[in-house]
Amino acid sequence: MTKADLVQNIADKTGLDKKDVQSVLDYFMDEVKTSLKSGENVYLRGFGSFVVKYRAEKTARNIKKNISIKVPAHYVPSFKPSKSFTELIKTNLKP
Repeated sequence: MTKADLVQNIADKTGLDKKDVQSVLDYFMDEVKTSLKSGENVYLRGFGSFVVKYRAEKTARNIKKNISIKVPAHYVPSFKPSKSFTELIKTNLKP
């Protein structure tokens, strides 16, 4: 599902204009980015958490040149689904 599909589905289900749904979705994503950028996690009960994780410095390999390189310590954004969300997916999708 793409962002455009998401906007269309929400607009269809709520009866709202697609432009309004698009604006709300854009503002939501901007707020999540702004919060994570300032080091503040975003918790959505029943859905999951957008968190910032710290990655320590490590040594990696460039296999094309066969050399070791140092990857500096850095922060990365991450999403952790809630328990109820995880259980919903586990019970509805089967291999």
